[in-house]
Amino acid sequence: MKKFALLAASSAAIFALAACGDQAGGGASAGTRDQIRAVGSSTVYPFATAVAELFVQNNPGMKSPIIESTGTGGGMKLFCAGVGAQHPDIENASRRMKKSEFDQCQANGVKDIIEIQVGVDGLAFAEAKNGPGFKLTPKIVYEALAANPYGKGPNKAQTWKDVDPSLPAVAISVFGPPSTSGTRDSLAELILEKGCQSDEAMKALKEKDEDEYKATCTRVREDGKYVDSGENDNLIVQKLAANPNAVGVFGYSFLEENLDSLKDIPLSGVQATYDTVAKGEYPGARPLYIYVKKAHMQAIPGLQAYLDAFAANWGPGGALTKRGMVAATEEARKASADAVKNLTPLDGSALK
Repeated sequence: MKKFALLAASSAAIFALAACGDQAGGGASAGTRDQIRAVGSSTVYPFATAVAELFVQNNPGMKSPIIESTGTGGGMKLFCAGVGAQHPDIENASRRMKKSEFDQCQANGVKDIIEIQVGVDGLAFAEAKNGPGFKLTPKIVYEALAANPYGKGPNKAQTWKDVDPSLPAVAISVFGPPSTSGTRDSLAELILEKGCQSDEAMKALKEKDEDEYKATCTRVREDGKYVDSGENDNLIVQKLAANPNAVGVFGYSFLEENLDSLKDIPLSGVQATYDTVAKGEYPGARPLYIYVKKAHMQAIPGLQAYLDAFAANWGPGGALTKRGMVAATEEARKASADAVKNLTPLDGSALK
């Protein structure tokens, strides 16, 4: 019965979506669409595609959702551009939506946005199995990668030993995510800013000049020591295998999937493991989200069923944790399940 109900709703739904698009686009026809479309985080991508597979299995005859890996920042721009068939239904995000992005959504007619935390991920640092055995801290990472450490001039450090005498005298070489990625945002917020704030003057700068503080604490050097490796985390894994002295930065799930060729680099003495990430003990732990347009819920066939599939599989021992995602706390899962059921819009006043 579920299959036929979904299929029967398709015809009316796509017309409703076209009407949505007409309203958001000032009357211009937006066309129709009979399959779910999601954009966003490369870290959330494998989990979103896993749910898409389960959705198709449980709803024969429904088209498989289109999942695009655009990076969190790039996905937010697409998601917030408007309502209607030409705009995505879901934004996958490896960080929380920013206030500026929420405001952009509102300005473009994307009024009711449902926020759902689907799990937790760790921002992992890794090296090849035959790597030097790095032991890092947010302070060390900041001093190695910042373009202008503590505002004292261009970064001159060439080797890790230049940064900290306890580290080997090998050239600094870090492969990481691009500026459009939520993983890069997490690197800035969870690691670089924490390292930068080891200097009391930087805390004072934050109060005095937020823009200068952000530039000083989060801008990464561009002299080749940090290599932007695009949205393909698997490419970083390959580069580490070919460069034993290099460091890689990516989502914890990719580390877990590649422990046959990589090893974890502890941060502040804490290794990235399932338990340390889930409990928030690991410095690089971060929540994973999906954002959904409430205006599309009735218009896109199967969208509610797709969200239900996420909720049914994000718990401990579920299909998503078997793919490498870390289950959120019971409290967070309950709040997200309520959001899926009740489609409660996000209150933008809580965003930063």
